[in-house]
Amino acid sequence: MNKTPPHKAGFVNIIGHPNVGKSTLMNLLVGEQLSIITSKAQTTRHRILGIVNEADFQIVYSDTPGIIDPAYKMQEGMMKLVKTALEDADVLVLLLESGQKSLKQEGLAELIQKGDQATIVAINKIDLSDQKRLEAEVQFWQDQFPKALIMPISALHHFNIETLKDQIIKALPESPPYYPKDTLTDKPERFFVEEKVREKILLLYDQEVPYSVEIQVEEFKESDDIIRIRANIFVARDSQKGIIIGAGGKMLKKVGTAARKDLEVFFKKPIYLNLFVKVNKDWRNSEQQLKRFGYL
Repeated sequence: MNKTPPHKAGFVNIIGHPNVGKSTLMNLLVGEQLSIITSKAQTTRHRILGIVNEADFQIVYSDTPGIIDPAYKMQEGMMKLVKTALEDADVLVLLLESGQKSLKQEGLAELIQKGDQATIVAINKIDLSDQKRLEAEVQFWQDQFPKALIMPISALHHFNIETLKDQIIKALPESPPYYPKDTLTDKPERFFVEEKVREKILLLYDQEVPYSVEIQVEEFKESDDIIRIRANIFVARDSQKGIIIGAGGKMLKKVGTAARKDLEVFFKKPIYLNLFVKVNKDWRNSEQQLKRFGYL
């Protein structure tokens, strides 16, 4: 008589510097676009959970903000999320970029080495390297993290992703599931609307403006045939309001149209999206506002 294998479950937390491909990897591992992907740094501001369920395991993936030295209170809140991800990981995926020679943050390597979690060091963007350099990189990081599994991958080209998944499952502890088996994420629907609008602003605007923006959904009304959404785009300065709106409202319309199209795919239903731009001065340094937006 075949014995049923024990159920495995755990938190698999992805950390790394900005722009190394954490969100791309997270979306590949989960099979859904939960995290913003753009070429700009600091696109992920919150810790986003994506949950993968099979009969004998549950993986709770966590995408975290890129590791930086914080310049203001919002970034301090983002780095607290990274610290929490280090502390509660069953499996830690440290994502590096091919050619990266160090971890910029002092003490980070020591923190990882001291932890009792299984650690996988994934070297991403290996398509930008060659075999000889890659072998040297693998050995370098193996010397830095002797207990870790070192894996070359390419999230963009899906190279070694299935092997990475297998290694993650292998490293999971035996445990009952943490969430109901039909759960995809811990985030509410409004969160994904806010992230999608912010993604379009990151893609459509230059310089500092996208980083001074926060989105908040005021109304989310779903009926059988349509979802009606009203959301505010908060900016830090009056001048930024005009930039976001654009001449004759042209830029704001572009943001709304692009976000609506993606949201209709995500929710599989027609969307009516109404966007407003408001000034919320210095919100990135205001404790009250950061609590309101979920950073503290």
